Amino acid sequence: MRLITQLKLGMAAIILCTISQAQSILIVGDSISAGFGINAEEGWVALLEEKLQAENHQYQVINASISGDTTTNGLSRLPALLEKHQPNITIIELGGNDGLRATPPTKIAENLSKMIELTQSANSTPLLIGIQLPPNYGDAYLARFLALYPTLGEQHQIAVLPSIVEKVGGNPDLMQNDGIHPNQKGQPLMLEAVWEKLEPLLTPSNS
Repeated sequence: MRLITQLKLGMAAIILCTISQAQSILIVGDSISAGFGINAEEGWVALLEEKLQAENHQYQVINASISGDTTTNGLSRLPALLEKHQPNITIIELGGNDGLRATPPTKIAENLSKMIELTQSANSTPLLIGIQLPPNYGDAYLARFLALYPTLGEQHQIAVLPSIVEKVGGNPDLMQNDGIHPNQKGQPLMLEAVWEKLEPLLTPSNS
């Protein structure tokens, strides 16, 4: 009887361990999260994986980011990604390519809003991440674009990082030659900004 009890306890511990390790973070983004122009291991997403492990947070990171992706593309891809990975947290880092194409801010907001709703319907906690744009689209467009992210955060009551490049944008030492993508030196600063918003959403570690 004692052996059976021990076996049951052992199996229960394995199941609990498996459950704790099954937590995941899905990232649906564009080139900023795909690591355009740098080695993959230097990108902020890879640095996030390292930080989670170092702080004993049992999360698998699934990076479904694609360079050049728009909110329309992200919206079309999201249902299958949610169904496949069943993430606990979904980071939505999109909109920059829409902005570079001068897509109407109302359309960007509509797509992002649908992505947030799909994420919540899948019992996943969304984190919305925005970005800054070059100043060549006019002050009016830029103001409407930048207002998208905090507005959506208020509407859906979710965590928002208005600009992932706030600490690196405009600094040539931290940016690639295109002036749009951060270089390897800028990646830790982006992670720092993301972590500030992401950490409160994580299940506390047991350490």
